[in-house]
Amino acid sequence: MSEIVDLPALEARLARGARLLGIDLGTKTIGLALSDPGRMIASPMQTLKRGKFSRDAATLARIIDAQGVGGFVIGLPVNMDGSEGPRCQSARAFARNLARHFSLPVALWDERLSTAAVTRTLITADASRARRADLVDKMAAGYILQGALDRLRETGRAG
Repeated sequence: MSEIVDLPALEARLARGARLLGIDLGTKTIGLALSDPGRMIASPMQTLKRGKFSRDAATLARIIDAQGVGGFVIGLPVNMDGSEGPRCQSARAFARNLARHFSLPVALWDERLSTAAVTRTLITADASRARRADLVDKMAAGYILQGALDRLRETGRAG
């Protein structure tokens, strides 16, 4: 069993070359993004249809094994005024479940405006509404993970 930690503690617990898995948790889907082994770049990976935690965890276990994942960064959907609502509670519960299920550290990252920023980018790129629906969750996960990676680099702790 692992724990929910802040970014510097997450970085301290990672083995050299271990990747981070970024997670954008929605009510119906889970967007995933993966860092490179040097933890410099986040790449949108896939979107999972959300189900029971045990099924989602089994899918994540396969990804962890195949990709050399050493920890998680989960988007925390804080309200614009800094308060936390039901979506934050859901993200925190999911993070606790992940920490209990896997022996990997979990960090939460403020994801305010991530989906809006990604949606704006896709609209600017003239992506159709259907195409945006296919891409937005995994791209939001990439946006969340990249923000965390950038913060780690700014504090001199990345890689």
